[in-house]
Amino acid sequence: MRLRTLTLAAASGAALLAAGVLPAHASGSPAPASAQEGTVSAADLLAKVKSCSQISNGKYKTDDETSATVPVCGKNGAVFWKADMDVDCDGQRTTNCNENRDPWYQDDTAFHQSDGKPLKAESLPYVVVPSTSSIWNYAGAGIKGGGVVAVIYNNKVEYAVVGDTGPTKIIGEASYATAKALGINPDPATGGVDSGVTYILFKNSKVSPIESHSAAVSLGDQLAKQFLQNN
Repeated sequence: MRLRTLTLAAASGAALLAAGVLPAHASGSPAPASAQEGTVSAADLLAKVKSCSQISNGKYKTDDETSATVPVCGKNGAVFWKADMDVDCDGQRTTNCNENRDPWYQDDTAFHQSDGKPLKAESLPYVVVPSTSSIWNYAGAGIKGGGVVAVIYNNKVEYAVVGDTGPTKIIGEASYATAKALGINPDPATGGVDSGVTYILFKNSKVSPIESHSAAVSLGDQLAKQFLQNN
């Protein structure tokens, strides 16, 4: 987890485009195998999170320089928020996630694989939750490491796990793999998106092993169906 400013990132991105350098997602790399995971549509999930019953004691910033405008909201069986997406590359060193590609790189994640190693941001879709503070305690809300998250952007649903914790006052971050699957530029320095992402975290859920994305999709699809029925 790291802090960054989207203003600087946008400027860097503009400079790259001006120089004729394409971002990672536009360099001809293959598109994700599935833009829509599971059987529950983005529209059906979003219809259930139009209004917010705030459960956090305050609101979060999306980046260091922004105002605190994002509450954590409660629903039956889940919590959710609507924010931006910064790209987290923390965890095991890989081709696109390392200290040379990410100025804020850290070689660990709050939650680990079944073999004890940090998660792999480049290949595992995971979401970052704010560390416990007076604003909100994720564990007290039934959210745990390995919990399932439905991440929705541009009418696409990607299932991820709770994989890392971040600053106490900032919200809206997910792994390189999550961004790439949703068609968001996954570059840790210049990528991400400044709005339009919905994160639905299912309470008391846990994927085992945490590094199995197929298990997250299977469990996520079940929980999404339950969420529609119960709200």
